[in-house]
Amino acid sequence: MKMNWCYIAILIVILLLGTLIEGKKNRLRGTKWWTLANTAPQENTLLNPNTVLYINPSLQPLTRKQRRLVTRNAGTILAIAKGARMAIQECKYQFNSRRWNCPTSDDSHGTSVFGKILQKGCRETAFIYSITSAAVSHAVARACAEGIIYTCTCDLKRHFPSGRDWEWGGCSDNAQFGHKFSRDFVDVVEKGRDLRYMMNRHNNEAGRMHVSTEMTRECKCHGMSGSCTVKTCWMRLPTFRKVGNYLKDRFDGSTRIYQGNSGRGRTRGKKFNILPVNPNHKSPEIKDLVYFEDSPSFCNPEPAIGFHGTMGRECNATSIGVDGCDLMCCGRGHTSKSYMAKERCSCTFHWCCKVHCEICTRTKMRHTCL
Repeated sequence: MKMNWCYIAILIVILLLGTLIEGKKNRLRGTKWWTLANTAPQENTLLNPNTVLYINPSLQPLTRKQRRLVTRNAGTILAIAKGARMAIQECKYQFNSRRWNCPTSDDSHGTSVFGKILQKGCRETAFIYSITSAAVSHAVARACAEGIIYTCTCDLKRHFPSGRDWEWGGCSDNAQFGHKFSRDFVDVVEKGRDLRYMMNRHNNEAGRMHVSTEMTRECKCHGMSGSCTVKTCWMRLPTFRKVGNYLKDRFDGSTRIYQGNSGRGRTRGKKFNILPVNPNHKSPEIKDLVYFEDSPSFCNPEPAIGFHGTMGRECNATSIGVDGCDLMCCGRGHTSKSYMAKERCSCTFHWCCKVHCEICTRTKMRHTCL
């Protein structure tokens, strides 16, 4: 009898481990749409249907529900691919001078574009989810205004009362459609009710909110000889660089959380039952980024997440910030070597309208972490 109970206990442990591993695989499988960033940009016109991307099976990294959504909204696959490229480029830009510099791969081995860092519930993962969700929202909203998507047009609902010297017109970016589409497309892959589910869903929404709530009024003058007697105005999305800057600020001030005991969380509209680990911190708001696991130091190679450390990285010997050699090299020191670089110099402006420059050779220093 005791032996039978031992077998049953071992079987239960194996089943639980299998469920956990399968859950992680399914969760990361939902991020495969990011590989659309590796597809060649398509011509943005209504004559270029979605079927172009469905001819090649390697260009189908979507779940069944995601494929159904883009099929119902012809043209969105082009915006999603563009959004994936925008997210990767912005992530690399924002973390260029940090130990973790947003490394990506071409997904040639079946892993995520952003690597195994996604297996951790850390701040870097929070930023990845927020920037990718924001990118889909931004790209789709802009594509609506550009006439690329069949099921949406310019946003005509944002026309509030006009001003004294301007009136509504033009074509506003359809942030409402982009926000909803991003939610339906990105969040559909999140399953369960655990803390990781809540973290991902919260950060996805934070990214979208930084797109849809930061729109600004843009105007064009009309009148004789540019007198601007009347202005026509519309609502314009923020540049994606601004969105990246906002989310980077939220990354720096992100909140470590744990799951509260009451309620099962939310799916839309209502806040998740997540609380700050530090009782002196306020509860995270909808635009804040959240995480539940400390980040690695990123100083040394981290095989578990496929990170190679900072050895060989360039650093700034004169900076005391995160890009400085002291912090970047984690106290290991650095080497300095001189090299010759060609630059444009002695530039002069010639009327009209050319700039002529000379090519100068200068000696520069390159500092590299040991």
